[in-house]
Amino acid sequence: MPNLRLALSQTDPWVGDIARNSDEVVHWTKRAAEAGAQLVAFPEMALTGYPVEDLALRRSFVEASRSALVELAGRLAAEGLGGLPVVVGYLGRSEQASPRFGRPAGSPQNCAAVLYQGEVVTRFAKHHLPNYGVFDEYRWFVPGDQLPVLRLNGVDIALAICEDIWQDGGRVTAAREAEAGLLLVINGSPYERNKDDARLELVQRRAAEAGCPLAYVNMVGAQDELVFDGDSIVVGADGGVLGRSPQFEEHLLVLDLELPAASSDHTDGLLLSDGLRLVRTELGGEPLPAPAEPVRAEVAPRVSDEAEIWAALVSGTRAYVRKNGFRSVLIGLSGGIDSALVASIAVDAIGAENVYCVSMPSRYSSQHSRDDAAELARRTGLHFRTVSIAPMFDAYLAATELTGLAEENLQSRLRGTLLMAISNQEGHIVLAPGNKSELAVGYSTLYGDSVGAFGPIKDVYKSLVFRLARWRNEEAERRGEVPPIPGNTISKPPSAELRPDQKDTDSLPDYDLLDTVLDLYVEGDQGRDAIVAAGFDPAVVDRVVRLVDTAEYKRRQYPPGPKISVKGFGRDRRLPITNRWRRG
Repeated sequence: MPNLRLALSQTDPWVGDIARNSDEVVHWTKRAAEAGAQLVAFPEMALTGYPVEDLALRRSFVEASRSALVELAGRLAAEGLGGLPVVVGYLGRSEQASPRFGRPAGSPQNCAAVLYQGEVVTRFAKHHLPNYGVFDEYRWFVPGDQLPVLRLNGVDIALAICEDIWQDGGRVTAAREAEAGLLLVINGSPYERNKDDARLELVQRRAAEAGCPLAYVNMVGAQDELVFDGDSIVVGADGGVLGRSPQFEEHLLVLDLELPAASSDHTDGLLLSDGLRLVRTELGGEPLPAPAEPVRAEVAPRVSDEAEIWAALVSGTRAYVRKNGFRSVLIGLSGGIDSALVASIAVDAIGAENVYCVSMPSRYSSQHSRDDAAELARRTGLHFRTVSIAPMFDAYLAATELTGLAEENLQSRLRGTLLMAISNQEGHIVLAPGNKSELAVGYSTLYGDSVGAFGPIKDVYKSLVFRLARWRNEEAERRGEVPPIPGNTISKPPSAELRPDQKDTDSLPDYDLLDTVLDLYVEGDQGRDAIVAAGFDPAVVDRVVRLVDTAEYKRRQYPPGPKISVKGFGRDRRLPITNRWRRG
């Protein structure tokens, strides 16, 4: 059987930075060439970054992507890399009108191309367009109608883009009909909990359906709310894992594959499953035997659930800060578990020297909370200062009579104003400390604890906040380091400390119960009656459903944060603010 040395380049494209992304393609192609690769593949839309959202509707951006693709092909050849075929994703456009979708010629497409010997030798567009969850690709793109097949060194390689294998049929079935020896898929597949397991099962199933090995290259990094974990995989036709990249880091996966010799004599234009037309590209080369010492790829070990989530939160925070041109962050450090976790994430993401925290005690702030905030700063080495809001609070109360909730929220809003003032003065971006449980039920103050540019734990339920805090401390101990989060911060009852002896449970159900109901209602989309039928107290369910439904206006005004769940607030879950439906 012919041998093919394949390289999967798991990289971090930056949306809109076409010049940087082109440089990265050249850099990683050089590394692939040095490893003796005969074919190298990059992620979906690696040239433009992904997702580009409504940038796809700007003709200037589409043309910049198309021009950069041609320039990249020439540059690779000029740098002595023209003999290595490169598969790279980019933003393209349709050549013909698409009456079925009501789109004219020249409409944007999510495309990939093969660059070889200084030329763009073939182009194709994504066939299946996702239009669920965080995806709106029917808003931007028209689908492709080709099955591209490369013949290289005596092997036929079918190409696909991400959703093409998440949907049944399409290019997977067509690859079998074309008798491909390898199905190569480039991806921009966002992270969510346990998706690595779903991804492996998917590529194994699709390899069996295609009747050939399957290589799946994915991107890393993050873009706004979306985090990309890599996890590039190669499996055999029997589903056996031949190579797997680590999650959340750039990586070049190189391996030798023994593949079936090309035998098909199907010609261009053959109509295959799902209306796909076969398009062949001959790259030449004689079949190559396996080398005396074949390169066998690593199979990166899996990590714990907490380690995976932590890496996602750190990656998302780091990317948001760096890609938006900032160097430092500012956090209101209360001594509570949420701000402690956010500060720890920030330290891991950008370094303690770039993390600035402010303790802003009021008359109701306990001494142990003040001490816990200072102790976390001491343990991590971040910048720390204390600015009391008591004089500001007293001045407000002297000017106007406020009681109850208005008085409580004033403290939070004073802190928010102070954080934004320091942010403006010193150039840090503010990180908001709200967790998913609080956001779900509206247990936050607009223009108070909700201020900021990014919310690192926006998609983390409170019960998971505690788990992550314990895990991070245990991980520090395992490494022989000082645990970042004081034990008292984890063990004490959660409290906003906006009135004497306040506890979160004064206003909310126990977090374990609350989070279970929220998971059914938010992630599971189950209505009130279904949740009650599952055995939950009707009074609790009614209360939680009412709180969630009436807090939509607050969530719309909350900053973005890394998505780790099946259904995060914002891009995933879109409900009307004005809504009279009250049955869940």
